[in-house]
Amino acid sequence: MTAIRTERTGDELKSLAESAGRDLEEASALEILTWAAETFGPRFCVTSSMEDAVVAHLASRVLPGVDVVFLDTGYHFPETIGTRDAVEAVMDVNLITLTPRRSVAEQDAEHGPRLHDRDPDLCCALRKVEPLEEGLTAYDAWATGLRRDESPTRAGTPVVGWDEKRRKVKVSPIARWTQADVDAYVAEHGVLTNPLLMDGYASVGCAPCTRRVLEGEDARAGRWAGRAKTECGLHG
Repeated sequence: MTAIRTERTGDELKSLAESAGRDLEEASALEILTWAAETFGPRFCVTSSMEDAVVAHLASRVLPGVDVVFLDTGYHFPETIGTRDAVEAVMDVNLITLTPRRSVAEQDAEHGPRLHDRDPDLCCALRKVEPLEEGLTAYDAWATGLRRDESPTRAGTPVVGWDEKRRKVKVSPIARWTQADVDAYVAEHGVLTNPLLMDGYASVGCAPCTRRVLEGEDARAGRWAGRAKTECGLHG
């Protein structure tokens, strides 16, 4: 593995992301993650919603013990927490759980109950965006499981891009994969997946804002159904 520079300016990181996005567009997921591991070492992490552990599994093959960051919003399905615990138990990763500044009860006291129904953007900002931004301060780059086929809003996802909001390199190694590619990888390697994926949920988020998808809907249709909202703010 090549020597890792631990100090880079934001401009250097941005330039690095833009060139890698071009150079690695046709690379395999493992090649993209190998580049990230060699370039950033311990200043690289994987974020996971525990919908599945595909990217965490891929990353652990090239960087054993890689940090896997999970946001515990306080609103997750029990199955999601169970998936997180199973990933920590059986995979060669360092599982890090981030939590919001306020518990659900504290948020209810400050903003009123069921904020997710009244102002889902604020709820996501408090319970997802804010803790992730704080949790990523130790890293120069983070990996996500975003795929272009998930929804129109994700169709332009680069395999390596620049996260201007957080001033970090954003790696999406399976951006070009289809659901069939994910299913094949899960089957070949026995990768852990959230049980809800077998119960009509195509995308798993917080329980109050997630429903099963209907036939013909895209994978993200069950998130904030009936609203114009399509993203929590972590990715756009």
